[in-house]
Amino acid sequence: MAVVIKPPALFDEDLLRYSIFLGGAIDQNKARDWQTEVSDALSEFDITILNPRRDDWDESWETCADREPFRSQECDMCLYVYTKDSKAPITMFENGAWGTRKDCLVCVEEGFYRQGNLDIYMNHFQIPIYHNLDEMLVDLKAVLEKHVGRR
Repeated sequence: MAVVIKPPALFDEDLLRYSIFLGGAIDQNKARDWQTEVSDALSEFDITILNPRRDDWDESWETCADREPFRSQECDMCLYVYTKDSKAPITMFENGAWGTRKDCLVCVEEGFYRQGNLDIYMNHFQIPIYHNLDEMLVDLKAVLEKHVGRR
């Protein structure tokens, strides 16, 4: 069964389980909660899911990637999801910084304001890109089935 870790909990890299970072649109909890959709869909796999969306978000806080309790560079795979209702500036930074250095899957929903730019970037670096979260999850489950199995 998947273990989901959310802030303010810390990620213990010594867990020796395959880990997936859910990088993507949060926009101070204004973006759709796609992270729960992904966590639920992957619950049967023996993995650790690093979900940076805070349940206790306070709108007076500033968003800062350096102060996150876990960062995308600490995991085995990164998922980056750009929802059409978001801006996701930190996601674009993380995706650019880590997307070519890790196993990575990207979903850019049709209508995201920078979809064309992201399509070009992902195609240039041969990073798998999807425009539908469900389609990405089908392929991700197939990869996980081969590498980590279900519980």
